[in-house]
Amino acid sequence: MFPVSPIARASLAPAAFVIAAALAAPQARAVEPFVLEDIRIEGLQRTDPGTVFGALPFRIGDSYTDEKGAIALRSLFATGLFKDVRIEIEGKVAVVIVDERATIASVNFVGLKEFDKEQLTKSLKDAGIGEGLPFDRSLIDRAEQEIKRQYLSRSLYGAEVVTTVTPVERNRVNVTFTMDEGEAARIKEIRIVGAKAFGESTLLGLFDLTTSGWLTWYTKSDRYSRAKLNADLETLRAHYLNRGYLEFAIESTQVTISPDKQEITIAISIDEGQPYTVTAIRLEGDYLGQDDEFKARVRLRPGQPYRGDAVTETAKAFSELFGAYGYAFARVEPRPEIDRARGLVVVTLAAEPQRRVYVRRIDVSGNTRTRDEVVRREFRQIESSWYDGSRIKLSRDRVDRLGYFNEVNVETAEVPGAPDQVDLTVAVAEKPTGNLLIGASYSNAEKLGLSASIRQDNVFGSGNYLGIELNTSSSNRTLVVSAVDPYFTVDGISRGIDLYYRTMRPFNSLGDEYQISTPGGSVRFGVPVTDFDTVYLGLGAESTRIGSSSGIPNSYYLYRQTYGASSFSLPLTLGWARDSRDSAIAPTRGGFQRVNLEWSAAGDVRYLRSNLQVQQYWPLPGKLTLGVNAELGWGKGLGGRPFPIFKNFYGGGLGSVRVFEQGSLGVVDPTGAFIGGARRLNLNTELYFPVPGTGNDKSLRIFAFADVGNVWREGEPIDASSLRASAGIGLSWISPVGPLKLSWGRPVKSQPNDRIQRFQFQIGTAF
Repeated sequence: MFPVSPIARASLAPAAFVIAAALAAPQARAVEPFVLEDIRIEGLQRTDPGTVFGALPFRIGDSYTDEKGAIALRSLFATGLFKDVRIEIEGKVAVVIVDERATIASVNFVGLKEFDKEQLTKSLKDAGIGEGLPFDRSLIDRAEQEIKRQYLSRSLYGAEVVTTVTPVERNRVNVTFTMDEGEAARIKEIRIVGAKAFGESTLLGLFDLTTSGWLTWYTKSDRYSRAKLNADLETLRAHYLNRGYLEFAIESTQVTISPDKQEITIAISIDEGQPYTVTAIRLEGDYLGQDDEFKARVRLRPGQPYRGDAVTETAKAFSELFGAYGYAFARVEPRPEIDRARGLVVVTLAAEPQRRVYVRRIDVSGNTRTRDEVVRREFRQIESSWYDGSRIKLSRDRVDRLGYFNEVNVETAEVPGAPDQVDLTVAVAEKPTGNLLIGASYSNAEKLGLSASIRQDNVFGSGNYLGIELNTSSSNRTLVVSAVDPYFTVDGISRGIDLYYRTMRPFNSLGDEYQISTPGGSVRFGVPVTDFDTVYLGLGAESTRIGSSSGIPNSYYLYRQTYGASSFSLPLTLGWARDSRDSAIAPTRGGFQRVNLEWSAAGDVRYLRSNLQVQQYWPLPGKLTLGVNAELGWGKGLGGRPFPIFKNFYGGGLGSVRVFEQGSLGVVDPTGAFIGGARRLNLNTELYFPVPGTGNDKSLRIFAFADVGNVWREGEPIDASSLRASAGIGLSWISPVGPLKLSWGRPVKSQPNDRIQRFQFQIGTAF
């Protein structure tokens, strides 16, 4: 038997093996090269022999050398499957002896509350710690430290993590992380030292971090986070810079924790400096001969306090305007010239447009499912044309509004060897666009309602929509099948097809079986007029049948007797919409406008039905938001017939005039059923303010409201004396099951027979 060469043995890590081999090399007795007649592998328990043979640089019949042996050891260690490897030479046979690493049989957690178990398991598996993976003590130690760090980031400073490794059969181990999370440390006090121009309470009101309060169990704003503190410090800095304090500085920030690790104190020391007033704004550099156009975008005015946000907005507006002229790499540098003795500042905006460039090519990346054309047709920047920053931003926003991607970014890259050309890459990250929803809702008007829907917003990556929706309640039930092609034509005209079946029972009518059924269908087209406005045109066909149960209201009975139980119509619809709100669920600024006209000029019923809605939101000081909603509905019968009773508008309740019972305004049938009317007016005003202790959280807000409106029959005069009005307070919460709105109020103007309902609530309601 040949002696084992020292170079043919390794320790626990390849790096250690190389060092040991290097130290031992001077005394090593080299193995003379020979031709291998056989290769044996010893020590395998779970690993497939093919894995070992695949890592060896030699085969039977090859010449074996010490160099090949060293390469074999490094290759085997690189697999991560072995903690020790040796190669022994017996005659002309190479014996590969391995000591397999233990594998992880299971990963368990004891005492875990703060983190989601599934997410933590996935994160550990991504880091190499998971069922079926090789056991590596160093990875376990690093994971333990990382978990502790994550606990610290959530103010759990007393958290302890202990890892237990338990051997089991077949060279496997169970890894158990035992957590003692303890109680989260709470912020006991936040102090701002050096504030003179503003009260400390005013400045602390800007912070997301707060001391413990009655709602901090929900907001968790009393848990210290370095990232949140840094964000609050930037908010504090911006507050001063926007009020003229150009030299404001944060001198120090001290965070101390009590010995029991349960209370945190934050002390912030600031130097306010003095306020500065702007005396002049100057433009320096090359402004392409368009100085007046650039000056029109200046947000600062002489005689006003210096405002940091206005300077930033001006520089950004200048860069965007340069981009609109094709200068993609323009530089705009604000340079304040300070006169400390008099508290004055001159702001100089120095511009260097660099060079004008063309867009050579536009590429799309990251779209694993969506077709390129779906992204490209939203682009308003054209290849082989001047670079236009405004069009590129508009293009990015249009792609983002598709709703198919988690992220949309436009990257600009210079073309090598062509300084006047750039390439654009639209980088997107796909997200699931299918939705299967089964849910329930409840309101004190319509009781329990069940809903189910299945939809696909991006069928086969084509950008088309296909959906089926089913909604039920005690008064209204709907089944809708819809399909939309947003680019029915190359010019961007959309086409939507709807098939539906609706049933309705007037509020407070006698008998639960009485209903109005309306099967129908429609096709509609959307014509983009501008990048923000769309005009809609559609044609439908529907049949309405009035039931004949004993609970039928008298008004419906008379209509049925006069015009028949069934009515067929071909309604033509015309509409326009624009939405500039910053959020569809919890808006704080912007507006929404909608006009819809429905005209039935053929069939058994002839009518005109229109609806106008305007919403506007304004942010106010003190984190307040003012919202106003106005809605006008108007219907008229044509061809000598009255307005169809089953097309009536309804008023009262959430979404209309609160405090009055849902749908109770307007005409009341002799049977007591609320049958609405041909005309409706709503005016809603809401003043939102944050719940004390929630900081800047917009998912939970209190609001005060004032509503005015009513519903009138066709031909009935609309005057102020017939209006109903209410006022009160409410709570808006973006809950896990949908938007929830609660309101309580009192009638301000009512009639003795009105149905009053002071407390109302609904899940999924809008304004």
